[in-house]
Amino acid sequence: MIVDLLRIEIADEEGVFAVRRAGRRVAGAVGLDPQDQVRVATALSEVGRDLFAHAGRVLVVFLLDQGTRPGLLVELSLRPRPGADRFTPGTAPAARLVDRVEQEDGADRLLVRIRKDLPAPAAPASEAAVADLRAQLVRLAPVSVLDELRTQNAELVQALDEVRSQREELRALNAELEETNRGVMALYNELSEELEKTNRGVVALYAELEEKSDQLREAGEAKNRFWATVSHELRTPVNGIIGLVRLLLDPAADPLTEEQRHQISLIADTSDTLVALVDELLDMAKAERGKLEPQPAPVRVPSVLARLRELLAPMAEEAALTLTVDDRLAPPVLVTDEVMLTRILRNLLANALTFTAEGEVRLTVATAPAHVEFSVTDTGIGIAPQDQERVFEEFYQVPGNRRGGTGLGLPYARKLARLLGGELRLESTPGRGTTVTLRLPPHRSLRELALGHVLIVDGEEAARRVLRGLVEDAAARVGEAADVRSASAAVASAPPDLVLLDARLCGAGEVPPLDGLLDGLPDGTAVVLLTSIDTANAPGARPERADAELGKDRLGPEMLADAVRRARARRARLREDTDDR
Repeated sequence: MIVDLLRIEIADEEGVFAVRRAGRRVAGAVGLDPQDQVRVATALSEVGRDLFAHAGRVLVVFLLDQGTRPGLLVELSLRPRPGADRFTPGTAPAARLVDRVEQEDGADRLLVRIRKDLPAPAAPASEAAVADLRAQLVRLAPVSVLDELRTQNAELVQALDEVRSQREELRALNAELEETNRGVMALYNELSEELEKTNRGVVALYAELEEKSDQLREAGEAKNRFWATVSHELRTPVNGIIGLVRLLLDPAADPLTEEQRHQISLIADTSDTLVALVDELLDMAKAERGKLEPQPAPVRVPSVLARLRELLAPMAEEAALTLTVDDRLAPPVLVTDEVMLTRILRNLLANALTFTAEGEVRLTVATAPAHVEFSVTDTGIGIAPQDQERVFEEFYQVPGNRRGGTGLGLPYARKLARLLGGELRLESTPGRGTTVTLRLPPHRSLRELALGHVLIVDGEEAARRVLRGLVEDAAARVGEAADVRSASAAVASAPPDLVLLDARLCGAGEVPPLDGLLDGLPDGTAVVLLTSIDTANAPGARPERADAELGKDRLGPEMLADAVRRARARRARLREDTDDR
């Protein structure tokens, strides 16, 4: 609400002084402090004098704004003289003294509005209080130029006293600041010296770490060369033994007794085991360099377990231990690298047989919705809690253990488990035995994966027919596209849940380019790239948007289901990473 407080007309020089005095009194009446009163009076004096000099007559209206932001408003208006040039009052000095200065330039009137906000919101004044305020302001006595100058001089003296006081305070603050600066500089110099000493120590430590890193790298390279050399040197005599065994067992050779044939067969089996160990050493060297890649394929789990039982049965008999392989809950098929799986389980079983003095070593298999578990449990000496993680370090052996071992079996097994997308866990109680568990992703059929909408993108009709035959019974909907253009149209009309993409469409000459299709896919759509070439050695052959890769030479229901599972898992990880960021 806007309340009209006072109206004054400037018709001569004394009117300017009257407006100044009225501004000071009105500002005080509405609650402004003395400094703000002087600011309002000075602003009115500057603007009023400028307007009066131009027009000769100026109407000044004092208003009280009682809205949400209360304030004192002063409107100065005039009517330009006929034929006078367009006039722009000088409001810049006034704008520095009050909160806002506005100007409205109409055809027949010029209005300048000055606003000074009140220090704090207050309840609106009653009508009686406003009326009393108007009465006080109307009774303002006329003021002479001399009196107003005397008042201005008094205000100026007061302002000078305040400036002098502030200057003294500023001088004292500067002295304190200089003293503080001297202390800060002394502390800075001290910290700089300490930091310089620390930096020298860090540089020395960094040089030592770099030297140690070089030594470790050289040791690692030496170890790999040692393994490769030993493997090569072992392979030659072992192959010689295998050749001699084959000659002895050849039907064309001299006849052997049944016992001789049995002993030579044992030598042949042992030689095959030695060759497998040599290959394992070479793979360990590849794993150290990060160049060992799994080759997943459908694996008949019961057959693998049966071979392990036959292979390690003589070792268990020699140690007078019971070796039990329980495959009742084992899945019939698991898509993984059969060689790596066999090496992991053989390492775990051989370790258990080595470190068990009496009792039993048991291999059990269980299937859960999220994983397949292979657990090797023994009744051996167990491992102390502080050593249970260290046994996965290379060459580490539990203190006090005299049963041999190189300390490489478990670290190698864990590396292989991670390459297969699984994990290796160990639980042990000293004196009661150890359980080592291998967890691998389960195999799910295409029907169990609930494929939803599948889009097949392949330039060959025969290939599309094969893929449709694999997925049509498991998918809610199957679409086909022979090129990128038709695939883009299919995606735009009905976004798919899974795309089976021929890698040959990723060539640089494809028009339109494949990037447009892949960029238009929803974030949740998994992409399986079907290849006839090695994309790892063909730059640009595998787009970044591809979530999994499957060679067409290995295309089948089990391998396709595994590729879809891997693609979905990667897509889920990417979405989680995006959500975390």
